[in-house]
Amino acid sequence: MERPVIGLCTALERAQWSVWDQPAVLLPRNYVDAVQRAGGLGLLLPPDPHLVEQPGELVAMLDGLLLAGGADIDPGTYGQSPHPHTQETVPERDAFEIALTRGAIERDVPVLGICRGMQLINVALGGTLTQHLPEHLGHEEHRRVMGSFDGSDHDVDVLDGTLARRVIGAGRHGTKSHHHQGVDRVGDGLIVSATAAADGLIEALEQPDRSFVLGVQWHPEADAMSPVIGGLVQAAAEHARARVPVR
Repeated sequence: MERPVIGLCTALERAQWSVWDQPAVLLPRNYVDAVQRAGGLGLLLPPDPHLVEQPGELVAMLDGLLLAGGADIDPGTYGQSPHPHTQETVPERDAFEIALTRGAIERDVPVLGICRGMQLINVALGGTLTQHLPEHLGHEEHRRVMGSFDGSDHDVDVLDGTLARRVIGAGRHGTKSHHHQGVDRVGDGLIVSATAAADGLIEALEQPDRSFVLGVQWHPEADAMSPVIGGLVQAAAEHARARVPVR
């Protein structure tokens, strides 16, 4: 069987290579490496205004969708004004990824959201975010060092009987985090499937009436031993087999 095609949504950034400094569509390589290591074919997906209205054109080509980490989501998408610590939002990316997420869920294409990606799944399904966790939790433990996973390890408790538990295979799981926002009101149809052991912060969401819709607040792409991205690729392979007509 050919490898399942995993769409990886990219960020919009400025980048410099050789003598050029230009807008670019980018994704850290460790996301792609993790998909390839798990047996998937990674396809980078730049924001496309046309697909905001017609996401099915792209969703039909995918066996799985990975929503990566990155910039804060525009609070306007969930009916709030920006907090002073909410910065560098990219509404063009938000609109594209929300449309693609809804399209994939509607068609039961497996979806994995990582960090910002989990938050985006929640927003796409009508949920809201806490825009600056330190004000609510009283600590900076979920983003200890800006731009680094140094000292970021912490445990999450994974609920029995959930997709997250099946993928991870344990009730206590070590993770790496780098975020200052989190889920507030949980979106329609989603359930909480993991929480931070230290403070109870929501660390995983999933949609139980779909084959594979999972969001994790931590960064499995930064941990070569994590089974999470492999779980997406396995679900995508099953989706691909199911849609191939029998001859």
